[in-house]
Amino acid sequence: MKLRLMLWLLGLMLKRAQRRKPAFRQALGDLGKLDWGIATEDLTTARHYRMSSAGIRTASGLPVDLDLELRFADEASAIRLLRKPTQRAFLDGMIAGQVRLVGDSGDLTKLQRLLKRL
Repeated sequence: MKLRLMLWLLGLMLKRAQRRKPAFRQALGDLGKLDWGIATEDLTTARHYRMSSAGIRTASGLPVDLDLELRFADEASAIRLLRKPTQRAFLDGMIAGQVRLVGDSGDLTKLQRLLKRL
C-alpha cells in the first residue's frame, strides 16, 4: 500500500512540476516523449507515466508499449531505492538482483536527468 501511494504521489509531483517549473517544462520539451513505468516483479503494484511536452498522464498498471520499465524484486526494495534514487543505488540494486531494467538504459539516464529538476 505504501508503494502504491508513493507512485501516485510521484505522478502528482510530475504534473505539478510541469505546471510550475519552467526548467522542468524545458527539459521535458527537449526530451520529447517518454513512456515509462515502475512495478514489482509479480505486478501486484504497478504504475505507468506517459510524458510529453503536451502533458503528463499516469495510470495504474503496466502496458506493453512502454519505453522503459523499472521492475523491483518486492515492495520493500522498491521503497528503499525510490526514497534515495541515486545512480549508485540503482546500480547496486541491479547487481544484487533487486532491480531489473526493461528497455534502453539511455532512457533511464534521460529520465534521471529530468527528475533532477523535479
